[in-house]
Amino acid sequence: MLSRVADSLYWMSRYIERAENNARIADVNLQLLLDLTNPSEADSQQQWDPIISSLEENELFASLYDKPDGKAVIDFVSLQKKNPNSIYSCLTLARENARTTSEQISSEMWEQVNRLYLFVKSDSARKMVRNSPYQFFSRIIAGSHLFQGITDATMTHGEGWDFIRIGKLLERADCTSRILDVKYHILLPSGETVGGNVDTIQWMSVLKSCSALEAYRKIYVGQVAPWRVAEFIITHSTFPRSIRFSVDHFDAALHQISGSPETNYANEAERLSGRLRSDLDYVTIGDIFKFGLHEYLEQIQERLVEISNAMHETYCANSALENLATD
Repeated sequence: MLSRVADSLYWMSRYIERAENNARIADVNLQLLLDLTNPSEADSQQQWDPIISSLEENELFASLYDKPDGKAVIDFVSLQKKNPNSIYSCLTLARENARTTSEQISSEMWEQVNRLYLFVKSDSARKMVRNSPYQFFSRIIAGSHLFQGITDATMTHGEGWDFIRIGKLLERADCTSRILDVKYHILLPSGETVGGNVDTIQWMSVLKSCSALEAYRKIYVGQVAPWRVAEFIITHSTFPRSIRFSVDHFDAALHQISGSPETNYANEAERLSGRLRSDLDYVTIGDIFKFGLHEYLEQIQERLVEISNAMHETYCANSALENLATD
């Protein structure tokens, strides 16, 4: 497969997953604001600042909005064209990458990407963001799920499909770590304690944002405990949105592309992903909290960037040369 095609498929998938995950991150706070029973608990700065911090866009956000309240954050995350990682920007870039690889993807995949893009450009989307942001985010999440299902059902499961899987799973692992880290950044209100009502509501919202509450309840019957939530989201081997599950499967996809056995590695991307996979297989939640949850999640994010860079160097670095050759 041409490296420019592999690169486009990879980024198409990452951008669609990023749009979904941005909707999930914003939904964390919407869920918190709905679940907190005391309006005074819903401190705007406390509840919304962590989103901008987790997206690492503090300076851009401050330059665009005079009043950093919930409405500004929702607009910034959803339809702000100047934000390169807004849902609007992500779906625009996903559509462009899909357009350049139309010979590799199915017509149904293209139609779904185009449908999402046309939706976020529409007046109805802008009205929905203003009047019912929860409904807007739910529609983005459902649209991403539909794209993933269409992809698995209509595309040949060859190299192109593997690059799509890698893009989706790398982005998912990164964002799952950020969703969990949002809770770390949210300080408990004055007078509240770890394990109190507000703390429990916040951890439940984190589970809901990962569509993990029901799965968590089936394994841990009882109180929503911080260490158990973190353990489930980070290390559970069969939950599709856990960090470990994502790493396991994109590592397997990397080996599927190269043809090397999963017990060995054929390139730097596989070496880095295999090392991270092994670490997640054997780490305990005690190890993580001893190291520091926030610090551990930051380290995961840095290692995912290293894997992405190594994969790009291995498979996609020649895309610019290919483009010159075809001009």
